Amino acid sequence: MPNSTDPLEQKQVHTQSDGSPEPAHATIGNSSTPKGRLMKTPKVLANGSRAFTWYLLSLVVVIIDQWTKWLAETKLTFHEPVPVIEPFLNWTLAYNYGAAFSFLADAGGWQKWFFSGLALLMSLFLIGYLIKAPRTAKLLSTGLALVLGGAIGNLIDRLLHGHVIDFIHVHNADVWHYPIFNIADMGISIGVAMIVIDMLFLEKKREMPRA
Repeated sequence: MPNSTDPLEQKQVHTQSDGSPEPAHATIGNSSTPKGRLMKTPKVLANGSRAFTWYLLSLVVVIIDQWTKWLAETKLTFHEPVPVIEPFLNWTLAYNYGAAFSFLADAGGWQKWFFSGLALLMSLFLIGYLIKAPRTAKLLSTGLALVLGGAIGNLIDRLLHGHVIDFIHVHNADVWHYPIFNIADMGISIGVAMIVIDMLFLEKKREMPRA
């Protein structure tokens, strides 16, 4: 009895030279039509030796940070504000023995080694991460480099002076005062913001398969 199924509707099975069926591939669209296309996962190249470029950016942050701190110590008097843009910005020399916002500043001295060790571990991690970061992820690498430069800048302060030198004082007259900070802190803050933006909006686009 003849087969009532239309041969055009039958799924075509391709065979190899030994007679066994060829393995199926995931495709976009109808696999039995020429329009079917293989899904390709984009190949992500790491920075590798190109991470040296980002290390140079970190070095620039460290140099600017240390130079401005040297200027602050030589030109400013401790806790005596120098108006720059009234009533919003002063140069005010201050020493931070703790972490951000003077956290653990009065802990008794052990915090110097604790935060120094933490900064050292973070720096080593970032150095390695920059090597493995995707070559096309410019925003991510920039953020990592800024954080690395800021971490090293403040680490140098802790090892040389036992405290971090701050001098940038943002405020609104006597109504509101932001904690005094430095260039290294700016690098860390801006860098973290860049990393978060990359994670939220750019990372998934790099991992999306393309036809």
